[in-house]
Amino acid sequence: MEHTRDSVGAMLDRQGVVILDGGLATELERLGADLNDPLWSAKVLAEAPHLIERVHYDYFRAGADVATTATYQATFEGFARRGIGKKAAADLMRTSVGLARDARDRFMNEVADGRRPPLIAASIGCYGAWLADGSEYCGDYGLTAAKLTAFHRPRMEVLVGSDPDILACETIPCQVEAEALVRLLEDFPGYDAWMSFSCHDNGRVRHGEPLADCVAVAAQSDRVVAVGVNCTAPSFVPELLAIAKMATDKPLVIYPNSGDTWDAKKKIWIGDPDDVDFSDRAREWYDAGARLIGGCCRTNPATIRGIAESLHAWVPHPG
Repeated sequence: MEHTRDSVGAMLDRQGVVILDGGLATELERLGADLNDPLWSAKVLAEAPHLIERVHYDYFRAGADVATTATYQATFEGFARRGIGKKAAADLMRTSVGLARDARDRFMNEVADGRRPPLIAASIGCYGAWLADGSEYCGDYGLTAAKLTAFHRPRMEVLVGSDPDILACETIPCQVEAEALVRLLEDFPGYDAWMSFSCHDNGRVRHGEPLADCVAVAAQSDRVVAVGVNCTAPSFVPELLAIAKMATDKPLVIYPNSGDTWDAKKKIWIGDPDDVDFSDRAREWYDAGARLIGGCCRTNPATIRGIAESLHAWVPHPG
């Protein structure tokens, strides 16, 4: 199926809100994938890519307007640590976009029922993700913006070459990495991105900088079309959205996790998830300024279906 690359802005103009997908790893594990590996869900690109295509398809059926590729932890450094060379690693990254595209084509042929083609967002995970030691939950890299730009460039080049609809610079835990990505995005003028930060409380990103400062850094880029928060407890979202709204007039993106805490040493989620009905909270988040809304770790297609049904009944149609 031929597809002309769409944009978040055009989708917002048409329908007033963009429904993001939910947790990828959560669903892959439910389908039997073993993710106890430093590559996490990127491991499945090589071992069982059909499962990734199925998860994308299931999210489209649930109402998602976006599929986020399985490249959050797919880096040349991470693949090399597993003995996968540069060419094979680049092929796997391209495969991630192809799987999302295949899922979209299948959805449009079998189910779409008048819906416009969903978007494909190529995930650009933070530097700490490839270390697989929980560094994305502290952001204490000790690297300059220049070194972070050099790290992100090769993967971004491959993913842009695969022609996604948008880049998702996500789970960014520190201001210096936002600065690096803003600098790098200027080298890819044909592609827009959203940038979302991971926060450990109701006002600061994981490394400790004020969210307002980080949002301001991201928002200065013409390439960044939406900015906000992901992989953060739902209980913090209202105040974080208020901060972000004061720092930018760009559309806000929010996709929190379930409220559990990741134990990087044991490689497990601990604690109890927040007692949150995402379908109800999504309306509050929309009223607080969020326009791209979905879920992160430990959310699933049922979560996204609830968000989609709630928001489509709530959001005034721009027309």
